[in-house]
Amino acid sequence: MTTANIIDGKAAAARVLAQVKTDVAALRERGVAPCLAVILVGQDPASQVYVRNKVLRAEECAIVSIEHKLGAHTTQADLLGLIHTLNADPAVHGILLQLPLPRHIEEIAALEAISPLKDVDGFHSENIGGLSQGRDVLAPCTPTGCMQLLRDTLGDLRGLHAVVVGRSNIVGKPMAALLLRADCTVTVLHSHSQNPAALCRQADIVVAAVGRPRMIDAAWLKPGAVVIDVGINRIQDGDRTRLVGDVDFDSALPVVRAITPVPGGVGPMTIALLMQNTLTAAQRQALTDPQPEAPCLSIS
Repeated sequence: MTTANIIDGKAAAARVLAQVKTDVAALRERGVAPCLAVILVGQDPASQVYVRNKVLRAEECAIVSIEHKLGAHTTQADLLGLIHTLNADPAVHGILLQLPLPRHIEEIAALEAISPLKDVDGFHSENIGGLSQGRDVLAPCTPTGCMQLLRDTLGDLRGLHAVVVGRSNIVGKPMAALLLRADCTVTVLHSHSQNPAALCRQADIVVAAVGRPRMIDAAWLKPGAVVIDVGINRIQDGDRTRLVGDVDFDSALPVVRAITPVPGGVGPMTIALLMQNTLTAAQRQALTDPQPEAPCLSIS
């Protein structure tokens, strides 16, 4: 078994972050310090880890980061009030609301409250709609990172048949839109698709984002396909818990041309593209608001 066809997401992310760091330094020379505000509601352990990693990457890129840690019983009105305050703060360029939220808070309402110009996750309906129309908007980080990995691996994607397994608003649907923009022929598989394995076997590109551990094995894959595994599933392996993807990595590896591992594939790229989106948001806001920036507002 060779490792030549394992896509190194960590190395790709490092290249993105290096460029972001260079561009942030140039923006700071113009008097603009890119600033990312991260909101965490509750004490979900996985969310705490994700937020910590995002803040660390921001610091490495010299992006100012401010954390707003709110209690699990925070009301929707209080959360929306904080978001509106951050929207109005000219020193805050990006707002990231860590999901999931406590059940009593309406997720869509909270995401829609974020200014599309500061929506660095790319979840606002204006950005999702603009993505579908082919406009230059802040796009969701995970699908954008997947596209970067595909271009690094394949170069020109025009005319290739891509199958996206999963139709979530966060990954599946925007992934399909980005692939269409790259002139791929796109098929989206979901829980009601008939003969999904046969359809998947036709694909030059497979993006697995369904949230079911090892659902896709070698029998689903065309020899020479490129596989991007977005799934992050925790399974029990004896007395320990480990992460696996939606693709059965070991069976797929001898068949495919290239595949992302889990972990170490898409995950690092998601955070890298979050930094890129924060930089992009700061650059665009600097063009429209020539006034000097005030210090970042922190409400914890």
